[in-house]
Amino acid sequence: MAHATAREEPIRFETHPSRYRHWKLELPRPGDPPVARLLMKVDEAGGLRPATSADGYALKLNSYDLGVDIELADALQRLRFEHPGVRALVVTSAMDRVFCAGANIRMLGSSSHGFKVNFCKYTNETRVGLEELAADSGIPTLAALNGTASGGGYELALACDEIVLAEDGSSVVSFPETPLLAVLPGTGGLTRLVDKRKVRRDLADVFSTVAEGVRGKRAVEWGLVDEAPPRARFDEAVRRRAGAMAARSTRRPFPAVELAPLGGERSAGGVAFRFVTLAVDPAARVARLTVRAPGGDEPATPAELARAGAGAWALRAFRELDAALLELRFNFPSVGVVAVRTEGSADAVLAVDRMLEAHREDGLVREVRAHMKRVLKRMDLTSRSFFALVEPGSCFAGSLLELALASDRIYMRDAAERPPALATSPLNAGALAMPNGLSRLQSRFLADPARAAAVMAARGPVGPREALELGLVTFAPDDIDWEDEVRLALEERASMSPDALTGMEASLRFAGPETTETKIYGRLTAWQNWIFQRPNAVGDRGALTLYGKPERPEFDWRRC
Repeated sequence: MAHATAREEPIRFETHPSRYRHWKLELPRPGDPPVARLLMKVDEAGGLRPATSADGYALKLNSYDLGVDIELADALQRLRFEHPGVRALVVTSAMDRVFCAGANIRMLGSSSHGFKVNFCKYTNETRVGLEELAADSGIPTLAALNGTASGGGYELALACDEIVLAEDGSSVVSFPETPLLAVLPGTGGLTRLVDKRKVRRDLADVFSTVAEGVRGKRAVEWGLVDEAPPRARFDEAVRRRAGAMAARSTRRPFPAVELAPLGGERSAGGVAFRFVTLAVDPAARVARLTVRAPGGDEPATPAELARAGAGAWALRAFRELDAALLELRFNFPSVGVVAVRTEGSADAVLAVDRMLEAHREDGLVREVRAHMKRVLKRMDLTSRSFFALVEPGSCFAGSLLELALASDRIYMRDAAERPPALATSPLNAGALAMPNGLSRLQSRFLADPARAAAVMAARGPVGPREALELGLVTFAPDDIDWEDEVRLALEERASMSPDALTGMEASLRFAGPETTETKIYGRLTAWQNWIFQRPNAVGDRGALTLYGKPERPEFDWRRC
């Protein structure tokens, strides 16, 4: 596909444990503590661009590329839905004295800038998902570092709730990116170091500029890890901590749900699933993303939801939306503007939402809601201009209203016949929060918080003129102006600099309070993306370019 980046073929994000090349998920046996183990043993020859290809690489020392992280994300998703008996997770390595060497340097050095940016964003989302295992699923996580964790390897550990490092005289934690590669730890490491683990600033400064890293005792003293037992007592320390995590787990039991493949029809013009379609116009650099409401009866109780499994609309439609967003990011990089549409019965969407709210304490319902939240955050973080188009036949209601609220603009047709309407559900009140911790309504009405409450209190559907008065939509053209106004808006947006738009949108989307997530995505990522283009890193004599070669990098010593 001509639109794929960094490789000739499009990237696929669906996988299955039977096809894993880099991870092994070990589940507890009957009678054992309810602790799963996720073991990393990266296949050196299993990169997305094998070493035998012109720009290929070998995944040595448990270094990772996008393919490794796709498997990790899949394993976490299956833990949530397919293994409800698991109450704690240990992330460790199946290699001796090596936990993870981080992102593969040769992969980064040979990838386009756009691919590097999207790779880091995806790995960031996976790390945030790992953190959310405890908060949203009741599965605390422990990083068991049985060897050195450097760069992205230590960042993976930082995403876990606790870290145990073997004290064996050689194993260290380190951030070698700045001193060796002239870049930053790209998956939230600096932010988590000082925000999450609250490492003192001066110690964090030393740690982040000492390439050789820090060993056990000092790592504990500095707050880099929680415990550093001698190797002989390492396994016992891991068992003790994992057992305590399982004992305090808040996970609620539910019948396992198998995550069946989504299928879908893919082509150079997009992808079509049962409920979601992404149609791409490459010449115009515009895509149309359509999400359809349920077409029949949906589960009304948790028991019915469990029987419907992965076929239930609330789970399947949002899995399809997630897949479409990833297709857009990686396989259609030239698309700049996305027209967001919905089709079907708003009442059907609201009925699903009412069930999810009424049974929010149920274990499976909890997972479905958390999944919806993660997918919508993926949309928040996707560097495309989203324009929601509310037309006759639309169903921007409840959980699908979030698609409009996540968009950069909302156009609502003031139609003379069958005027469209918007509607809220309890899920709009904060269950599907943004990375800033606020609901999208709260973020929209920061200047007037009472306005968000007024929207939630509105009885019945909200038509175009009322929506405009409430501030729910940007424009409400009538039938005469609709086609021209929408067409001009899409064409104008597609003509603007994608770089400027990416920075502008990221700056405008996350108003309000800062969280660890917004700092990672809005601050650390922005600096990393800038550094990824600087000659000190990627120029002919840059550190990332020359890594592994005998020549020394040459820097432009002027500070910007």
